[in-house]
Amino acid sequence: MNHPDYNSPAELKATLEQNGFSMQKKFGQNFLINQDARKRIIDALDINENSTVWEIGPGLGAMTSEILERGADLTVFEIDKGFISLISQYFKQYEEKNKFRIIEGDALKNWKIQLKEVSIPNRFFGNLPYNIAATLIADTIENNCRFDKCVFTIQTEVAQRMIAKPGTADYSSFSVLCQWAYDVKNIMDLGGGNFWPKPNVGSRTVLLTKKESFPNCSNPELFVKMQRALFSSRRKTVRNNLTNFLKNGEKCLQALEKAEINPMLRAEVLTVEQMLNLSDVLNQME
Repeated sequence: MNHPDYNSPAELKATLEQNGFSMQKKFGQNFLINQDARKRIIDALDINENSTVWEIGPGLGAMTSEILERGADLTVFEIDKGFISLISQYFKQYEEKNKFRIIEGDALKNWKIQLKEVSIPNRFFGNLPYNIAATLIADTIENNCRFDKCVFTIQTEVAQRMIAKPGTADYSSFSVLCQWAYDVKNIMDLGGGNFWPKPNVGSRTVLLTKKESFPNCSNPELFVKMQRALFSSRRKTVRNNLTNFLKNGEKCLQALEKAEINPMLRAEVLTVEQMLNLSDVLNQME
């Protein structure tokens, strides 16, 4: 079955109408219609015939096609039944070679189920729906699932949070998680005109490369919970938020003293390294 012209909004629209489908805002669906941008994004993913890739939200397969043509083994997660029916036809020849498979349903729920059946792929990719991007990325990190490389096209505001530095308004628990697990690099900004339908927000493509010297901590689960708690009330001090987390004010002060952190600071000024150290101190006190 022939693919539509992925650069033509008119042809994409016609394909949907001919099959009785429509774009669904609740799924955050927008097609990247800039061919040069698509190629540059897949170049950043750095794949070959030995690569295993997960793609979130393939839509009608514009990026999927690029990935498969480069020989990678690809698993896609798609929630829209209409899109599933079309891409299963578009890429049937790859499916028959066991190079392509579709996981139906909500990727936020299904990625963990899929991971029980296979090892962690070395690439994670997607033009992520804006309503799930931060949640999905954080969820994989919190569950100790790190990929060698990830390339995501996401809302600009989400991308800014990923690379935000301590002391800035965008610095958050999400920033800490991303910078703990990956080196984050901006690839390009994409205005609304690069997509159909045209979104109301700006987009940015980011590359996440797994840190070779991963800043380990003695209890990753404790670190994840603790750093989230420190940001739970941004106006409150580290002392207040940590006391609420520990349910023990004396232990809180002892830990902060051992970690050499001023109790009156706010979490937004602490570095990832300071939080990792604090987590280790708490773990030793248990």
